[in-house]
Amino acid sequence: MMRQADHQQSWLLSGLDPDPVELVNAHSDHPVVLVCEHAGQAVPTSLNGLGLPPGALDAHIGWDIGAREVTLRLAKALGTPAVLQRYSRLVIDCNRPPEAPDAVPAISDGVLVPENAGLDSKARQARVSEIFEPFNDATAALLDHPDRRAAFAIHSFTPSIGGRTRPWDIGFLYRHDDKTSPLLRDAIAVIRPDLLIGMNEPYQIEDASDWFVPQHGEARGFAHSLIEIRNDQIVDVAGQEVFADLLSAAITDFLRKP
Repeated sequence: MMRQADHQQSWLLSGLDPDPVELVNAHSDHPVVLVCEHAGQAVPTSLNGLGLPPGALDAHIGWDIGAREVTLRLAKALGTPAVLQRYSRLVIDCNRPPEAPDAVPAISDGVLVPENAGLDSKARQARVSEIFEPFNDATAALLDHPDRRAAFAIHSFTPSIGGRTRPWDIGFLYRHDDKTSPLLRDAIAVIRPDLLIGMNEPYQIEDASDWFVPQHGEARGFAHSLIEIRNDQIVDVAGQEVFADLLSAAITDFLRKP
C-alpha cells in the first residue's frame, strides 16, 4: 500500500513511498498487542538508498531478519492486533528515543550510512515526524484499547557482533516487569528444553536507548516483554513457523495465569 500524497508535498515521504505503519487485526479486542519496530527495509525515495553499498539493507543492520514473518504468523495464530514498521531501522530506529544518537546512525556495525552523516535538525525532524511519530501513535492507539493486558515486541539479533558471539536462541528483555518474561521463558523451556534462553540478553533495557519497554510497557503498567530471536533461527519459513508456534504456546499459557 502506497502512502497517499498530501495536499502539500511532504518534505521526506512522497506518494511513491509506503506508509510507515502496517496494521494487522487492527479491530481485534484481543488482550495482547504485538509490536514489530524493525519489520521493514524501505527507504524513502528522497534518500537515495541512504548511500549504502549493495546488500547492506538485507543484513541485520537494515532490519530485524525474520521478525516480520514471525509477528505475522503469531498474529494470525492468536488473532492479536499487530503493528509493524515498514522503514529500515537505518532511516530511523523506532525502538529508540528519537533524540538518541543511534536513532539515526551514521555508522552501523562498521558500515557507513552516508545519508545519515551530518544530518541537520530539519532533516532529522522530518524522519521523526513522518515515520517515528505515526508508528508510535499507531502503537499507542492499539494499546489504549480497554481490553488490553499485555504487549510483546518481536525482534531478532545477529549471532555475533563486534567479535562477541551471542549463543542464545531466544532472549526476553525487561526491567520493572520481572514476572512476564520468566513466565514466557518457562513455558518455552518445557516445550524445548534444548534451547538456550537468555534473560536480558543480548541487550539490557535503558531509558537512553530503548523506547518500547519504558514508553509503552512500563508507562501503562502492562505485562510486557521485548522478545529477541537469534536471526539465523528464523531466516527461513521453517524456523519462522517453529518460533511463532513456540511463542503462541507461551503467550497462550501466559494468558491463562491469574
